[in-house]
Amino acid sequence: MPAGLFNVGQDLRRLAEISGILIAHGFGDLVRQLGLDKLVAGVGQALHRKEATVPHLLSAPERLRHALEELGPTFVKLGQILSTRADLLPPDYISELGRLRDKVRTLDWADLAVEVETELGVPLTELFDAIETQPLAAGSIAQVHRARLKTGEQVVLKIRRPGVVPVIEADLRLILRLAALAEAEVDGLARFRPVEIVTEFARSLRSELDLANECRNAERIAANFADDPFTRVPAVHWQWSRENMNVQDCVSGVPGSDLAAVRAAGLDLKLLARRGADAVLKMIFADRFYHADPHPGNVFYQPDGGIVFIDFGMVGQLTRQRRDELVDLLFGVVGKRADKVANILLRWAETDNGDSARLASEVEGFIDRVHGVPLGQFHLSAMIADLIAVMREHQLALPYDLTMLTKAFVSLEGMGRELDPDFDMVSAAQPFLQDLIWQRHAPHELARRAREGVEDGLALMTALPGDLHKLIAAAADGHLKLHIDLDDGEKYFDRLDRLMARLTMGIVIAALTIGSSIVMTVSGAEMAVGVSFFALLGFFGAVLGGIWLLWSIWRSG
Repeated sequence: MPAGLFNVGQDLRRLAEISGILIAHGFGDLVRQLGLDKLVAGVGQALHRKEATVPHLLSAPERLRHALEELGPTFVKLGQILSTRADLLPPDYISELGRLRDKVRTLDWADLAVEVETELGVPLTELFDAIETQPLAAGSIAQVHRARLKTGEQVVLKIRRPGVVPVIEADLRLILRLAALAEAEVDGLARFRPVEIVTEFARSLRSELDLANECRNAERIAANFADDPFTRVPAVHWQWSRENMNVQDCVSGVPGSDLAAVRAAGLDLKLLARRGADAVLKMIFADRFYHADPHPGNVFYQPDGGIVFIDFGMVGQLTRQRRDELVDLLFGVVGKRADKVANILLRWAETDNGDSARLASEVEGFIDRVHGVPLGQFHLSAMIADLIAVMREHQLALPYDLTMLTKAFVSLEGMGRELDPDFDMVSAAQPFLQDLIWQRHAPHELARRAREGVEDGLALMTALPGDLHKLIAAAADGHLKLHIDLDDGEKYFDRLDRLMARLTMGIVIAALTIGSSIVMTVSGAEMAVGVSFFALLGFFGAVLGGIWLLWSIWRSG
Protein backbone atom coordinates (compact mmCIF):
# COMPACT_ATOMS: atom_id res chain seq x y z
CA MET A 1 0.00 0.00 0.00
CA PRO A 2 1.58 3.33 -1.02
CA ALA A 3 2.59 5.64 1.75
CA GLY A 4 0.75 8.43 -0.08
CA LEU A 5 -2.53 6.89 1.04
CA PHE A 6 -1.78 8.09 4.55
CA ASN A 7 -1.35 11.70 3.46
CA VAL A 8 -2.59 13.48 6.55
CA GLY A 9 -0.11 14.27 9.27
CA GLN A 10 -2.67 13.57 11.96
CA ASP A 11 -3.38 10.13 10.50
CA LEU A 12 0.33 9.31 10.41
CA ARG A 13 0.79 10.28 14.04
CA ARG A 14 -2.24 8.25 15.07
CA LEU A 15 -1.02 5.30 13.01
CA ALA A 16 2.34 5.48 14.75
CA GLU A 17 0.55 5.54 18.09
CA ILE A 18 -1.58 2.50 17.14
CA SER A 19 1.50 0.60 15.98
CA GLY A 20 3.40 1.42 19.16
CA ILE A 21 0.53 0.23 21.38
CA LEU A 22 0.20 -3.01 19.42
CA ILE A 23 3.94 -3.61 19.73
CA ALA A 24 3.88 -2.87 23.46
CA HIS A 25 1.18 -5.51 23.93
CA GLY A 26 3.05 -8.19 22.04
CA PHE A 27 1.60 -7.79 18.52
CA GLY A 28 4.81 -6.65 16.84
CA ASP A 29 4.65 -9.54 14.35
CA LEU A 30 1.28 -8.26 13.13
CA VAL A 31 2.73 -4.76 12.69
CA ARG A 32 5.63 -6.20 10.70
CA GLN A 33 3.36 -8.38 8.58
CA LEU A 34 1.26 -5.37 7.63
CA GLY A 35 4.39 -3.43 6.74
CA LEU A 36 3.57 -0.60 9.12
CA ASP A 37 7.15 -0.51 10.40
CA LYS A 38 8.25 0.72 6.94
CA LEU A 39 5.24 2.96 6.39
CA VAL A 40 5.33 5.05 9.54
CA ALA A 41 8.41 7.03 10.47
CA GLY A 42 9.66 6.24 13.93
CA VAL A 43 7.91 2.93 14.33
CA GLY A 44 10.91 1.08 12.94
CA GLN A 45 12.89 2.10 16.03
CA ALA A 46 10.07 0.91 18.26
CA LEU A 47 10.21 -2.51 16.64
CA HIS A 48 13.80 -2.97 17.71
CA ARG A 49 13.23 -2.04 21.33
CA LYS A 50 12.68 -4.70 23.93
CA GLU A 51 8.98 -5.31 24.34
CA ALA A 52 9.35 -4.99 28.09
CA THR A 53 5.93 -3.47 28.55
CA VAL A 54 4.21 -6.64 27.39
CA PRO A 55 2.66 -8.54 30.31
CA HIS A 56 3.97 -11.92 29.18
CA LEU A 57 1.94 -13.77 31.79
CA LEU A 58 -1.28 -12.68 30.06
CA SER A 59 -2.84 -14.70 27.28
CA ALA A 60 -3.14 -13.34 23.74
CA PRO A 61 -6.88 -12.57 24.14
CA GLU A 62 -6.15 -10.65 27.37
CA ARG A 63 -3.36 -8.69 25.70
CA LEU A 64 -5.70 -7.85 22.80
CA ARG A 65 -8.36 -6.57 25.20
CA HIS A 66 -5.82 -4.37 27.02
CA ALA A 67 -4.52 -3.04 23.69
CA LEU A 68 -8.02 -2.11 22.49
CA GLU A 69 -8.80 -0.38 25.79
CA GLU A 70 -5.60 1.67 25.48
CA LEU A 71 -6.36 2.54 21.84
CA GLY A 72 -9.54 4.36 22.84
CA PRO A 73 -13.32 4.37 22.39
CA THR A 74 -13.45 3.55 18.67
CA PHE A 75 -11.35 0.43 19.14
CA VAL A 76 -13.26 -0.53 22.30
CA LYS A 77 -16.49 -0.47 20.29
CA LEU A 78 -14.81 -2.45 17.50
CA GLY A 79 -13.80 -5.04 20.11
CA GLN A 80 -17.37 -5.14 21.41
CA ILE A 81 -18.60 -5.85 17.87
CA LEU A 82 -15.92 -8.53 17.40
CA SER A 83 -17.07 -10.14 20.67
CA THR A 84 -20.28 -11.04 18.82
CA ARG A 85 -18.38 -12.64 15.91
CA ALA A 86 -18.11 -16.20 17.17
CA ASP A 87 -17.97 -17.21 13.51
CA LEU A 88 -14.59 -15.46 13.20
CA LEU A 89 -12.89 -15.76 16.58
CA PRO A 90 -12.38 -18.72 18.93
CA PRO A 91 -14.29 -18.84 22.24
CA ASP A 92 -11.43 -17.53 24.42
CA TYR A 93 -11.24 -14.33 22.35
CA ILE A 94 -15.04 -13.95 22.35
CA SER A 95 -15.14 -14.31 26.14
CA GLU A 96 -12.31 -11.83 26.74
CA LEU A 97 -13.57 -9.21 24.29
CA GLY A 98 -16.99 -9.49 25.89
CA ARG A 99 -15.43 -7.89 29.00
CA LEU A 100 -14.70 -4.67 27.13
CA ARG A 101 -16.50 -1.72 28.64
CA ASP A 102 -16.35 1.97 27.86
CA LYS A 103 -13.90 3.37 30.43
CA VAL A 104 -14.35 7.11 30.14
CA ARG A 105 -14.21 9.93 32.61
CA THR A 106 -17.32 12.03 33.13
CA LEU A 107 -17.27 15.59 31.84
CA ASP A 108 -18.21 18.61 33.93
CA TRP A 109 -21.59 19.98 32.91
CA ALA A 110 -20.12 23.23 31.56
CA ASP A 111 -17.67 21.33 29.31
CA LEU A 112 -20.34 18.90 28.14
CA ALA A 113 -23.01 21.48 27.25
CA VAL A 114 -20.78 23.95 25.41
CA GLU A 115 -21.27 22.47 21.91
CA VAL A 116 -25.06 22.15 22.20
CA GLU A 117 -25.46 25.60 23.74
CA THR A 118 -23.37 27.15 20.95
CA GLU A 119 -25.70 25.58 18.39
CA LEU A 120 -28.87 26.59 20.26
CA GLY A 121 -27.63 30.09 21.04
CA VAL A 122 -28.89 29.92 24.65
CA PRO A 123 -27.80 28.08 27.82
CA LEU A 124 -29.66 24.82 28.43
CA THR A 125 -30.51 26.05 31.93
CA GLU A 126 -32.81 28.61 30.30
CA LEU A 127 -34.70 25.96 28.31
CA PHE A 128 -35.27 23.59 31.22
CA ASP A 129 -36.67 24.25 34.66
CA ALA A 130 -33.92 22.21 36.34
CA ILE A 131 -30.96 20.05 35.27
CA GLU A 132 -29.03 17.62 37.46
CA THR A 133 -25.36 18.25 36.70
CA GLN A 134 -24.40 14.85 38.13
CA PRO A 135 -24.70 12.39 35.22
CA LEU A 136 -26.94 9.32 35.34
CA ALA A 137 -24.61 7.50 32.95
CA ALA A 138 -21.53 8.22 30.85
CA GLY A 139 -20.32 6.49 27.71
CA SER A 140 -17.65 7.10 25.10
CA ILE A 141 -20.13 8.90 22.83
CA ALA A 142 -22.61 10.64 25.14
CA GLN A 143 -23.47 11.49 28.71
CA VAL A 144 -26.97 11.32 30.26
CA HIS A 145 -28.47 13.82 32.74
CA ARG A 146 -31.89 14.05 34.36
CA ALA A 147 -33.84 17.31 33.84
CA ARG A 148 -37.30 18.85 34.26
CA LEU A 149 -39.22 20.72 31.58
CA LYS A 150 -40.87 24.09 32.19
CA THR A 151 -44.16 22.16 32.12
CA GLY A 152 -42.98 20.00 35.02
CA GLU A 153 -42.34 16.74 33.09
CA GLN A 154 -39.29 14.70 34.05
CA VAL A 155 -36.96 14.01 31.10
CA VAL A 156 -33.43 12.82 30.39
CA LEU A 157 -30.92 14.71 28.26
CA LYS A 158 -28.50 12.60 26.27
CA ILE A 159 -25.71 14.92 25.11
CA ARG A 160 -22.88 13.96 22.76
CA ARG A 161 -19.36 14.59 23.99
CA PRO A 162 -17.82 17.67 22.34
CA GLY A 163 -15.13 16.89 19.77
CA VAL A 164 -15.85 13.16 19.69
CA VAL A 165 -16.91 13.09 16.01
CA PRO A 166 -13.56 14.07 14.38
CA VAL A 167 -11.67 11.68 16.69
CA ILE A 168 -13.90 8.73 15.81
CA GLU A 169 -13.93 9.64 12.09
CA ALA A 170 -10.12 9.70 12.02
CA ASP A 171 -9.95 6.30 13.72
CA LEU A 172 -12.57 4.83 11.38
CA ARG A 173 -10.59 6.07 8.40
CA LEU A 174 -7.46 4.37 9.70
CA ILE A 175 -9.22 1.14 10.66
CA LEU A 176 -10.72 0.87 7.17
CA ARG A 177 -7.31 1.34 5.57
CA LEU A 178 -5.73 -1.18 7.92
CA ALA A 179 -8.50 -3.67 7.10
CA ALA A 180 -7.82 -3.21 3.38
CA LEU A 181 -4.10 -3.67 4.00
CA ALA A 182 -4.66 -6.80 6.09
CA GLU A 183 -7.05 -8.26 3.50
CA ALA A 184 -4.41 -7.79 0.79
CA GLU A 185 -1.34 -8.87 2.75
CA VAL A 186 -2.41 -11.53 5.25
CA ASP A 187 -2.94 -14.90 3.59
CA GLY A 188 -6.36 -16.45 4.11
CA LEU A 189 -7.92 -13.34 5.63
CA ALA A 190 -9.83 -12.20 2.55
CA ARG A 191 -12.49 -14.92 2.94
CA PHE A 192 -13.58 -13.29 6.21
CA ARG A 193 -14.19 -9.95 4.43
CA PRO A 194 -12.49 -7.61 6.97
CA VAL A 195 -13.22 -4.53 4.83
CA GLU A 196 -16.91 -5.40 4.81
CA ILE A 197 -16.90 -5.92 8.60
CA VAL A 198 -15.22 -2.55 9.20
CA THR A 199 -17.54 -0.81 6.73
CA GLU A 200 -20.61 -2.12 8.55
CA PHE A 201 -19.04 -1.24 11.90
CA ALA A 202 -18.39 2.31 10.69
CA ARG A 203 -21.99 2.63 9.49
CA SER A 204 -23.30 1.41 12.84
CA LEU A 205 -21.01 3.71 14.84
CA ARG A 206 -21.90 6.76 12.73
CA SER A 207 -25.55 5.95 13.35
CA GLU A 208 -24.85 5.96 17.11
CA LEU A 209 -23.14 9.34 16.80
CA ASP A 210 -26.40 10.82 15.47
CA LEU A 211 -28.50 11.05 18.62
CA ALA A 212 -31.54 12.18 16.61
CA ASN A 213 -31.36 8.87 14.74
CA GLU A 214 -31.77 7.06 18.07
CA CYS A 215 -35.04 8.97 18.54
CA ARG A 216 -36.25 7.93 15.09
CA ASN A 217 -35.51 4.31 15.95
CA ALA A 218 -37.39 4.66 19.23
CA GLU A 219 -40.46 6.13 17.56
CA ARG A 220 -40.50 3.43 14.88
CA ILE A 221 -40.47 0.67 17.50
CA ALA A 222 -43.04 2.53 19.60
CA ALA A 223 -45.36 2.67 16.58
CA ASN A 224 -44.98 -1.10 16.11
CA PHE A 225 -46.20 -1.61 19.71
CA ALA A 226 -48.97 0.97 19.64
CA ASP A 227 -51.55 -1.77 20.32
CA ASP A 228 -49.53 -3.49 23.07
CA PRO A 229 -50.38 -2.03 26.50
CA PHE A 230 -47.39 -3.68 28.23
CA THR A 231 -44.48 -2.79 25.89
CA ARG A 232 -43.44 0.85 26.13
CA VAL A 233 -40.85 3.23 24.73
CA PRO A 234 -40.05 6.70 26.20
CA ALA A 235 -41.62 9.58 24.27
CA VAL A 236 -39.29 11.90 22.33
CA HIS A 237 -39.33 15.68 22.70
CA TRP A 238 -38.37 16.77 19.19
CA GLN A 239 -38.36 20.51 19.87
CA TRP A 240 -35.00 20.09 21.65
CA SER A 241 -33.66 16.91 20.03
CA ARG A 242 -30.98 17.15 17.38
CA GLU A 243 -27.85 15.34 16.18
CA ASN A 244 -25.80 16.14 19.29
CA MET A 245 -28.58 15.94 21.89
CA ASN A 246 -31.85 14.09 22.37
CA VAL A 247 -34.53 14.59 25.00
CA GLN A 248 -36.82 11.75 26.06
CA ASP A 249 -39.23 11.08 28.90
CA CYS A 250 -37.62 9.93 32.13
CA VAL A 251 -38.53 6.28 32.72
CA SER A 252 -40.17 5.26 35.98
CA GLY A 253 -39.91 1.72 37.27
CA VAL A 254 -37.33 -0.77 38.47
CA PRO A 255 -34.09 -1.15 36.44
CA GLY A 256 -33.78 -4.60 34.90
CA SER A 257 -30.18 -4.72 36.10
CA ASP A 258 -31.33 -4.66 39.76
CA LEU A 259 -32.89 -8.10 40.13
CA ALA A 260 -33.11 -7.80 43.91
CA ALA A 261 -35.23 -4.64 43.54
CA VAL A 262 -37.43 -6.39 40.98
CA ARG A 263 -38.11 -9.18 43.48
CA ALA A 264 -38.64 -6.68 46.32
CA ALA A 265 -41.26 -4.88 44.20
CA GLY A 266 -43.30 -8.10 44.14
CA LEU A 267 -43.32 -8.35 40.34
CA ASP A 268 -44.07 -11.64 38.57
CA LEU A 269 -40.66 -12.61 37.17
CA LYS A 270 -41.99 -15.39 34.93
CA LEU A 271 -44.54 -13.00 33.42
CA LEU A 272 -41.86 -10.38 32.80
CA ALA A 273 -39.62 -12.97 31.11
CA ARG A 274 -42.47 -14.05 28.80
CA ARG A 275 -43.53 -10.49 27.94
CA GLY A 276 -39.96 -9.37 27.29
CA ALA A 277 -39.30 -12.36 25.03
CA ASP A 278 -42.57 -11.86 23.15
CA ALA A 279 -41.73 -8.20 22.58
CA VAL A 280 -38.24 -8.83 21.18
CA LEU A 281 -39.37 -11.82 19.09
CA LYS A 282 -42.14 -9.69 17.61
CA MET A 283 -39.54 -7.07 16.70
CA ILE A 284 -37.42 -9.72 14.98
CA PHE A 285 -39.92 -11.96 13.20
CA ALA A 286 -42.97 -9.74 12.67
CA ASP A 287 -41.54 -6.20 12.37
CA ARG A 288 -38.02 -7.13 11.14
CA PHE A 289 -36.70 -4.07 13.05
CA TYR A 290 -35.41 -4.83 16.52
CA HIS A 291 -33.46 -3.65 19.55
CA ALA A 292 -30.04 -5.20 18.97
CA ASP A 293 -28.89 -4.98 22.59
CA PRO A 294 -31.80 -6.07 24.86
CA HIS A 295 -29.74 -6.61 28.01
CA PRO A 296 -31.09 -5.85 31.54
CA GLY A 297 -29.46 -2.41 31.60
CA ASN A 298 -31.68 -1.30 28.72
CA VAL A 299 -34.95 -2.42 30.34
CA PHE A 300 -37.20 -1.08 33.12
CA TYR A 301 -40.05 -3.02 34.77
CA GLN A 302 -43.15 -1.13 35.91
CA PRO A 303 -45.63 -1.97 38.70
CA ASP A 304 -48.39 -3.11 36.32
CA GLY A 305 -46.06 -5.63 34.67
CA GLY A 306 -45.20 -3.33 31.79
CA ILE A 307 -41.73 -3.32 30.20
CA VAL A 308 -39.98 -0.16 29.02
CA PHE A 309 -37.14 -0.46 26.49
CA ILE A 310 -34.54 2.33 26.32
CA ASP A 311 -31.38 3.17 24.33
CA PHE A 312 -32.11 2.49 20.67
CA GLY A 313 -28.70 3.56 19.40
CA MET A 314 -28.00 0.00 18.23
CA VAL A 315 -30.80 -1.57 16.21
CA GLY A 316 -30.93 -4.36 13.65
CA GLN A 317 -33.02 -4.80 10.54
CA LEU A 318 -33.79 -7.96 8.59
CA THR A 319 -34.87 -8.16 4.99
CA ARG A 320 -37.86 -10.36 4.24
CA GLN A 321 -35.56 -12.82 2.46
CA ARG A 322 -33.15 -13.04 5.39
CA ARG A 323 -35.97 -13.63 7.84
CA ASP A 324 -37.37 -16.41 5.64
CA GLU A 325 -33.91 -18.00 5.42
CA LEU A 326 -33.66 -17.90 9.21
CA VAL A 327 -37.05 -19.62 9.54
CA ASP A 328 -36.00 -22.25 6.97
CA LEU A 329 -32.80 -22.87 8.94
CA LEU A 330 -34.66 -23.39 12.23
CA PHE A 331 -37.20 -25.71 10.62
CA GLY A 332 -34.36 -27.51 8.83
CA VAL A 333 -32.85 -28.24 12.26
CA VAL A 334 -36.22 -29.38 13.62
CA GLY A 335 -36.91 -31.51 10.54
CA LYS A 336 -33.37 -33.00 10.47
CA ARG A 337 -32.70 -31.59 6.99
CA ALA A 338 -28.92 -31.29 7.21
CA ASP A 339 -28.54 -30.63 3.47
CA LYS A 340 -30.98 -27.72 3.64
CA VAL A 341 -29.22 -26.22 6.66
CA ALA A 342 -25.80 -26.59 4.97
CA ASN A 343 -27.03 -24.85 1.80
CA ILE A 344 -28.37 -21.91 3.82
CA LEU A 345 -25.05 -21.57 5.68
CA LEU A 346 -23.12 -21.54 2.39
CA ARG A 347 -25.53 -18.95 1.01
CA TRP A 348 -25.00 -16.77 4.07
CA ALA A 349 -21.22 -17.06 3.73
CA GLU A 350 -21.52 -16.03 0.05
CA THR A 351 -19.14 -18.71 -1.15
CA ASP A 352 -19.23 -21.50 -3.69
CA ASN A 353 -15.96 -23.02 -2.48
CA GLY A 354 -17.31 -24.78 0.59
CA ASP A 355 -17.39 -28.56 0.83
CA SER A 356 -21.18 -28.89 1.04
CA ALA A 357 -21.10 -32.66 1.55
CA ARG A 358 -18.66 -32.47 4.48
CA LEU A 359 -20.51 -29.48 5.91
CA ALA A 360 -23.84 -31.35 5.68
CA SER A 361 -22.26 -34.31 7.49
CA GLU A 362 -21.11 -32.12 10.38
CA VAL A 363 -24.45 -30.30 10.48
CA GLU A 364 -26.16 -33.69 10.73
CA GLY A 365 -24.04 -34.49 13.79
CA PHE A 366 -24.95 -31.12 15.26
CA ILE A 367 -28.67 -31.80 14.67
CA ASP A 368 -28.40 -35.20 16.36
CA ARG A 369 -26.91 -33.52 19.44
CA VAL A 370 -29.68 -30.92 19.50
CA HIS A 371 -32.45 -33.50 19.18
CA GLY A 372 -31.01 -35.46 22.06
CA VAL A 373 -31.49 -32.61 24.56
CA PRO A 374 -34.75 -32.42 26.58
CA LEU A 375 -36.71 -29.25 25.84
CA GLY A 376 -36.36 -27.96 29.39
CA GLN A 377 -32.55 -28.16 29.15
CA PHE A 378 -32.33 -26.73 25.65
CA HIS A 379 -30.42 -23.44 25.33
CA LEU A 380 -30.87 -21.52 22.09
CA SER A 381 -27.66 -19.57 22.72
CA ALA A 382 -25.74 -22.85 23.08
CA MET A 383 -27.29 -24.12 19.84
CA ILE A 384 -26.25 -20.94 18.03
CA ALA A 385 -22.72 -21.23 19.45
CA ASP A 386 -22.43 -24.86 18.26
CA LEU A 387 -23.69 -24.00 14.80
CA ILE A 388 -21.31 -21.05 14.52
CA ALA A 389 -18.44 -23.32 15.63
CA VAL A 390 -19.25 -25.58 12.66
CA MET A 391 -19.15 -22.52 10.37
CA ARG A 392 -15.84 -21.35 11.83
CA GLU A 393 -14.31 -24.78 11.27
CA HIS A 394 -15.25 -24.50 7.59
CA GLN A 395 -14.00 -20.89 7.48
CA LEU A 396 -17.48 -19.55 6.74
CA ALA A 397 -18.38 -16.05 7.98
CA LEU A 398 -21.85 -14.82 8.90
CA PRO A 399 -23.24 -11.65 7.29
CA TYR A 400 -23.17 -8.61 9.55
CA ASP A 401 -26.95 -8.42 9.97
CA LEU A 402 -27.05 -11.97 11.32
CA THR A 403 -24.26 -11.33 13.82
CA MET A 404 -26.41 -8.52 15.24
CA LEU A 405 -29.32 -10.96 15.42
CA THR A 406 -27.34 -13.67 17.23
CA LYS A 407 -26.22 -11.02 19.74
CA ALA A 408 -29.86 -10.08 20.33
CA PHE A 409 -30.88 -13.74 20.75
CA VAL A 410 -28.09 -14.42 23.25
CA SER A 411 -28.87 -11.25 25.25
CA LEU A 412 -32.59 -12.05 25.25
CA GLU A 413 -32.16 -15.62 26.42
CA GLY A 414 -29.75 -14.54 29.15
CA MET A 415 -32.18 -11.92 30.40
CA GLY A 416 -35.08 -14.42 30.27
CA ARG A 417 -33.22 -17.08 32.26
CA GLU A 418 -32.11 -14.48 34.80
CA LEU A 419 -35.79 -13.74 35.50
CA ASP A 420 -36.98 -17.34 35.12
CA PRO A 421 -34.46 -20.21 35.33
CA ASP A 422 -36.99 -22.42 33.49
CA PHE A 423 -37.36 -19.91 30.64
CA ASP A 424 -37.53 -21.75 27.29
CA MET A 425 -36.55 -19.58 24.33
CA VAL A 426 -37.55 -22.20 21.78
CA SER A 427 -41.09 -22.47 23.16
CA ALA A 428 -41.34 -18.67 23.20
CA ALA A 429 -40.28 -18.44 19.54
CA GLN A 430 -42.43 -21.33 18.30
CA PRO A 431 -45.72 -19.35 17.85
CA PHE A 432 -43.93 -16.69 15.79
CA LEU A 433 -42.29 -19.32 13.57
CA GLN A 434 -45.57 -21.15 13.04
CA ASP A 435 -47.33 -17.89 12.12
CA LEU A 436 -44.62 -17.15 9.56
CA ILE A 437 -44.94 -20.62 8.02
CA TRP A 438 -48.74 -20.19 7.74
CA GLN A 439 -48.30 -16.72 6.26
CA ARG A 440 -45.83 -17.99 3.66
CA HIS A 441 -48.33 -20.64 2.52
CA ALA A 442 -51.43 -18.51 2.77
CA PRO A 443 -53.34 -18.10 -0.55
CA HIS A 444 -52.69 -14.36 -0.80
CA GLU A 445 -48.95 -14.85 -0.16
CA LEU A 446 -48.71 -17.63 -2.76
CA ALA A 447 -50.60 -15.41 -5.20
CA ARG A 448 -48.19 -12.52 -4.50
CA ARG A 449 -45.11 -14.68 -5.12
CA ALA A 450 -46.64 -16.13 -8.28
CA ARG A 451 -47.45 -12.64 -9.55
CA GLU A 452 -43.90 -11.43 -8.83
CA GLY A 453 -42.48 -14.49 -10.58
CA VAL A 454 -44.61 -13.85 -13.67
CA GLU A 455 -43.63 -10.16 -13.68
CA ASP A 456 -39.92 -11.03 -13.42
CA GLY A 457 -40.24 -13.62 -16.19
CA LEU A 458 -42.02 -11.17 -18.49
CA ALA A 459 -39.43 -8.50 -17.78
CA LEU A 460 -36.64 -10.96 -18.65
CA MET A 461 -38.32 -12.04 -21.88
CA THR A 462 -38.98 -8.43 -22.85
CA ALA A 463 -35.37 -7.38 -22.25
CA LEU A 464 -33.81 -10.49 -23.86
CA PRO A 465 -34.02 -9.41 -27.54
CA GLY A 466 -32.44 -6.04 -26.77
CA ASP A 467 -29.67 -7.61 -24.67
CA LEU A 468 -28.91 -10.17 -27.43
CA HIS A 469 -28.80 -7.38 -30.03
CA LYS A 470 -26.29 -5.42 -27.90
CA LEU A 471 -24.15 -8.54 -27.40
CA ILE A 472 -24.06 -9.38 -31.13
CA ALA A 473 -23.33 -5.74 -32.06
CA ALA A 474 -20.47 -5.57 -29.57
CA ALA A 475 -19.00 -8.81 -30.96
CA ALA A 476 -19.31 -7.57 -34.55
CA ASP A 477 -17.58 -4.27 -33.71
CA GLY A 478 -14.79 -6.07 -31.86
CA HIS A 479 -15.76 -4.45 -28.57
CA LEU A 480 -16.68 -7.64 -26.78
CA LYS A 481 -14.33 -8.15 -23.87
CA LEU A 482 -13.85 -11.08 -21.52
CA HIS A 483 -12.93 -10.08 -17.98
CA ILE A 484 -11.50 -12.72 -15.63
CA ASP A 485 -11.01 -12.07 -11.93
CA LEU A 486 -8.26 -14.07 -10.25
CA ASP A 487 -8.10 -14.32 -6.46
CA ASP A 488 -5.06 -12.37 -5.26
CA GLY A 489 -4.15 -11.84 -8.95
CA GLU A 490 -2.58 -8.43 -8.38
CA LYS A 491 -0.25 -9.82 -5.73
CA TYR A 492 0.87 -12.70 -7.96
CA PHE A 493 1.37 -10.42 -11.00
CA ASP A 494 3.50 -8.16 -8.81
CA ARG A 495 5.64 -11.13 -7.83
CA LEU A 496 5.89 -12.17 -11.50
CA ASP A 497 6.95 -8.64 -12.41
CA ARG A 498 9.75 -8.72 -9.82
CA LEU A 499 10.81 -12.17 -11.04
CA MET A 500 11.03 -10.95 -14.66
CA ALA A 501 13.03 -7.91 -13.55
CA ARG A 502 15.58 -10.14 -11.79
CA LEU A 503 15.70 -12.51 -14.76
CA THR A 504 16.31 -9.59 -17.12
CA MET A 505 19.04 -8.25 -14.84
CA GLY A 506 20.65 -11.70 -14.79
CA ILE A 507 20.70 -11.81 -18.61
CA VAL A 508 22.19 -8.31 -18.77
CA ILE A 509 24.91 -9.29 -16.25
CA ALA A 510 25.73 -12.44 -18.23
CA ALA A 511 25.89 -10.42 -21.48
CA LEU A 512 28.23 -7.84 -19.90
CA THR A 513 30.49 -10.56 -18.51
CA ILE A 514 30.71 -12.50 -21.81
CA GLY A 515 31.05 -9.36 -23.95
CA SER A 516 33.77 -7.89 -21.75
CA SER A 517 35.64 -11.22 -21.75
CA ILE A 518 35.57 -11.38 -25.55
CA VAL A 519 36.85 -7.82 -25.85
CA MET A 520 39.68 -8.47 -23.36
CA THR A 521 40.89 -11.50 -25.37
CA VAL A 522 41.48 -9.37 -28.48
CA SER A 523 45.13 -8.29 -28.85
CA GLY A 524 45.95 -4.73 -28.12
CA ALA A 525 47.07 -4.07 -31.75
CA GLU A 526 43.73 -5.02 -33.19
CA MET A 527 41.72 -3.20 -30.51
CA ALA A 528 40.63 0.41 -30.94
CA VAL A 529 41.98 2.92 -28.47
CA GLY A 530 39.89 3.10 -25.29
CA VAL A 531 37.95 -0.12 -25.91
CA SER A 532 39.78 -1.85 -23.05
CA PHE A 533 38.42 0.83 -20.73
CA PHE A 534 34.87 -0.06 -21.78
CA ALA A 535 35.64 -3.75 -21.26
CA LEU A 536 36.76 -3.01 -17.68
CA LEU A 537 33.67 -0.84 -17.24
CA GLY A 538 31.52 -3.76 -18.41
CA PHE A 539 33.17 -6.07 -15.85
CA PHE A 540 32.63 -3.47 -13.11
CA GLY A 541 28.95 -3.07 -14.07
CA ALA A 542 28.48 -6.85 -14.06
CA VAL A 543 29.94 -7.08 -10.55
CA LEU A 544 27.67 -4.29 -9.24
CA GLY A 545 24.64 -5.84 -10.95
CA GLY A 546 25.44 -9.25 -9.49
CA ILE A 547 25.76 -7.81 -5.97
CA TRP A 548 22.42 -6.00 -6.38
CA LEU A 549 20.75 -9.17 -7.67
CA LEU A 550 22.02 -11.29 -4.78
CA TRP A 551 21.03 -8.62 -2.24
CA SER A 552 17.54 -8.33 -3.77
CA ILE A 553 16.99 -12.09 -3.64
CA TRP A 554 18.26 -12.32 -0.05
CA ARG A 555 16.11 -9.37 1.07
CA SER A 556 12.95 -10.91 -0.40
CA GLY A 557 13.41 -14.06 1.65
